[in-house]
Amino acid sequence: MSAWLRDVARALDERPAPFSVFFRDDDAGWANDRLFALMTVFERHDLPLDVAVIPHAIDRDTAARLARRARLAGRIGFHQHGYAHINHEPDGRPCEFGPSRSDAAQRADIARGREQLLMLFGDALGPIFTPPWNRCTRATGACLVDAGIAVLSRDATAVTLGVPGLAECPIASDWLQKRRGVPITRDEWAASFADLIARRVDPVGVMFHHAVMDHGNRETLADLLNLLRRHGRVRAMTMSEAASRSLTA
Repeated sequence: MSAWLRDVARALDERPAPFSVFFRDDDAGWANDRLFALMTVFERHDLPLDVAVIPHAIDRDTAARLARRARLAGRIGFHQHGYAHINHEPDGRPCEFGPSRSDAAQRADIARGREQLLMLFGDALGPIFTPPWNRCTRATGACLVDAGIAVLSRDATAVTLGVPGLAECPIASDWLQKRRGVPITRDEWAASFADLIARRVDPVGVMFHHAVMDHGNRETLADLLNLLRRHGRVRAMTMSEAASRSLTA
């Protein structure tokens, strides 16, 4: 086991209850070669990966390749990632589904994107929505329910929208986390992840952005996945499974 994972292994060993985790990768439709490379890492470890797909960016051929890989692997899921992943806010933090957009404009983009992805992925498309930059408004939540989407995934620090019919499946850990604009070290990431395990956060969602992950980064990730796959207290689940748990908790 790599030295940087010792804190994680210790936290798992000391945890009295099982530890549940899910993995979400954003921005399918961009840097697709790196997306397929990331999928390969998960396939080799027989662990689930939920892929957030940008409707306006994905093409038919890439979608067909993704769907084919998912059928073979059996543990790859797809869901909607906004519409075009563009910022509509004139000021402040970027947001595609923010306060500057009307309910009608948000509803149209959500419905259009879902229709496009259903045509490409069919039943393989989950009723899940990840907004670009992990940000949206409560009005977005109502639009999602109207479109037949049952699960919203944002950052764990976001205030729960509390929209009836909409479960939330937040991300607690960013594999590419930065602090003051500088990427944290692997040791720092491991300490943060170990803290989530020790605090009994469950399930923990881990976010990836394949477009900025090179070969070395994926090899480091493989070390983590190997530990999680082999540890007896770890249960890796899909986002749909995680959302179902939040509804019954």
